[in-house]
Amino acid sequence: MESKQLRLADLGPLIGVDSGKGTKKSAARQADDRPQPAGKVLPADRFETDKWQVMDADVRFKGRRIEHGGTLPISDLSTHVILEDGDLRLQPVRFGLANGSIAGSVHLQGDKKPLQGEANLQARRLKLKALMPNVEMMQKTLGEMNGDVQLRGSGNSVAALLGNSNGNLKLLMNDGLISRNLMEILGLNVGNYLIGQIFGDEEVRVNCAAANIDVTNGVARPQIFAFDTENALINVTGTASFASEQLDLTIDPESKGFRVITLRSPLYVRGTV
Repeated sequence: MESKQLRLADLGPLIGVDSGKGTKKSAARQADDRPQPAGKVLPADRFETDKWQVMDADVRFKGRRIEHGGTLPISDLSTHVILEDGDLRLQPVRFGLANGSIAGSVHLQGDKKPLQGEANLQARRLKLKALMPNVEMMQKTLGEMNGDVQLRGSGNSVAALLGNSNGNLKLLMNDGLISRNLMEILGLNVGNYLIGQIFGDEEVRVNCAAANIDVTNGVARPQIFAFDTENALINVTGTASFASEQLDLTIDPESKGFRVITLRSPLYVRGTV
């Protein structure tokens, strides 16, 4: 099956996402409906796995343009969807994102209570600038990011799945350019940031940025999370909880060269996402 355009909202009744007005919900779904918790980012809409039991399917799909209501354009979706006795597999799945690609497999066992999920995905050549199109400081950023994600969890929503997930995340970036003002903020060189605001923002070369993050019971903890630039070496430690969406991070910069004002104390990032 091929399509020039696919609206993900049209798949809402199947995967448990509210697709807007005019969509009829089952009585069970209406009784179990809960609003998105205030202050939470991860989607709490429940998967309607009872509908996955209605039929089996084996579909190979290609879509050029994907409408999903977000700021990041998704394109060139290609996947093999297998649904059998409530067991849903996207194997393989591949799509374009941020001028790069995401590929891998997703397995959702809707026949289990609660749902069991597993994702193995590889991100390749994602453009940093395209990842954050609405962040002004990122518009001078050049470089590509690669990453691997292996996560498994249980729960009947995206929030629940990630909230008790286990696995690993890896990210790597080589030879990029990033806004000097952004790096000065991260490096806590306040004086140079103020001067940059007065005389202009230049770019800083990123020698390498790498992260190897373990996820245990929904809590992400980096084994290594570091940025090496011509201005500073920045290390990030601490935790980030998918369940509570709480951050408890320490950003420890080690500046290179002369700075007008350098804050040597680490920067603590704590609170909700």
